[in-house]
Parts: sequence; C-alpha cells; structure tokens
Amino acid sequence: MSFQAYLDAAEAKTGKTPRELVDEAHARGFDASTKAGEILEWLKADYELGRGHGMALVHVIKNGPTISDKHVGTDGVHRDESTELWLDGAATKPAAG
Repeated sequence: MSFQAYLDAAEAKTGKTPRELVDEAHARGFDASTKAGEILEWLKADYELGRGHGMALVHVIKNGPTISDKHVGTDGVHRDESTELWLDGAATKPAAG
C-alpha cells in the first residue's frame, strides 16, 4: 500500500482529512520532536487507527507531506504518484496525469 493510500484509508476510517488530523496533532503539541509511539497511542485511542495508517500520519505530522522518491514511478504495490502527498481529502484530489 502506498503512503497516499494509507492516508486516504485513514480519512475513510476517521471521517477527517489527513490535513485535519495533522492540524489536530499540532494543536495537541505533537511535532518533529514527538516520539512516534505517542502519536500512535493518540490515533489508536481517539480514532482506532492501527499502526500502518498511524505511521503514515506520523510521517506527515513530523516531517510534512514530502516523501522519498524511492517508490515514485515504480510498478510495485508501494508506489506513489508523487513525492508530495495530498492532505486535503480524497474527494478533492486532482486526477493523476
């Protein structure tokens, strides 16, 4: 599953866009210095998100929406279309092209 797919699935589970979850995390004081486990505990307690979905959000909360180009343009199951993740919701995501 790609980074973007994890974020889209987290949105489907929580009803909140990734950006809303990131904003909520930052309002709670979570940032680049926060340990992943603390963020994962919050996501599990409040939204019942598992580790995979949680770790995708941890990356964005701690590092922003840019990811490595390691899987961009590949054919594998982990491929992403871009190094920039879309945080404003699956319904508003521009079509790939």
